[in-house]
Amino acid sequence: MAATDPRFDRACATLIGVAMGDALGMPTQTLSRADIRQHYGRIAGFVPPMPDHPVSHGLAAGAVTDDTEQTMLLAARLVAGAGEIDDAAWARDLLDWEAGVRARGLRDLLGPSTKAALERLLSGVPAAETGRGGTTNGAAMRIAPVGIMTPPAPRGALIDRVERACRLTHNTGEAIAAAAAVATVISCGIEGIGFDAALAPAFRAAADGQRRGHPAGDTRIAERLAEAVALADETGSEAALADRIGTSVASHQSVPAAFGIVRLAGGDPWQAMLLAANIGDDTDTIGAIAGAMAGACRGRAGFPAAAIATLDRVNGLQIETTAAALLALRGEAACISGPRETAP
Repeated sequence: MAATDPRFDRACATLIGVAMGDALGMPTQTLSRADIRQHYGRIAGFVPPMPDHPVSHGLAAGAVTDDTEQTMLLAARLVAGAGEIDDAAWARDLLDWEAGVRARGLRDLLGPSTKAALERLLSGVPAAETGRGGTTNGAAMRIAPVGIMTPPAPRGALIDRVERACRLTHNTGEAIAAAAAVATVISCGIEGIGFDAALAPAFRAAADGQRRGHPAGDTRIAERLAEAVALADETGSEAALADRIGTSVASHQSVPAAFGIVRLAGGDPWQAMLLAANIGDDTDTIGAIAGAMAGACRGRAGFPAAAIATLDRVNGLQIETTAAALLALRGEAACISGPRETAP
């Protein structure tokens, strides 16, 4: 993949957005807005977590968490499988990752849906059934590689890949719908489509994704996404998003909140991630999702160069190598042609 290809720039920006949004939200995750103000004032850049943070204790300022590490893990699995996922290998990847986290003495372990699904798999439950209860945002937080490697049209092919990535741990209508919406914005962004123009395709993808997997969880993901965007326009307030949409690990709260935040920030990745870092509760995941979507639609120019340098120094992520490998899977035949600021 040529470094001059604009899709490469946006693919790199997608992964940078995951990592930067994650790292900015790392010190505030699980905390209320009041607690964030008490301990940090207002997050305006990378800061270390407060002493004995319930999840992030031991991490340095600018360090990433499970959101980024599992995103890169999924990317590696997709590249190894030429775009396909072997469930047994993916399960081993996740279990090995958690063992590594424990060995480092860190506390940010597998989320509840992923943990429960892997325990079912180890007890002999078929992979098609292990994720039947997974409605949390773990699938959406790590779905960026699917959006990078898959064109937005035909929509069914993109949703097929999203569903496959969700199957082991989050095989429910709620989780698949949320992940499909995020992947669609990213996929559109790779093609040069702006965030606002990508919203309608994302809402359609959510409606289609809602019909996939097991019928568990919230059944109105597309409507909740639209409500969050409208609320951002109406109020211009991150507090309103937190109070009326919610910011928990539930897909039906955190994913719409991420959409609302990007809209509130006018599509600016840095501003969106700062809003996420201060919004309370699942700040790192909301930041990772918002950063990925805004990054895909704006490119690397949307991130401060100094912040990118800090991410690289602290984490040593292989952003460019991973982005190029995922784009190699994307293929030219199905790519959109025509005006870049219009949606499929």
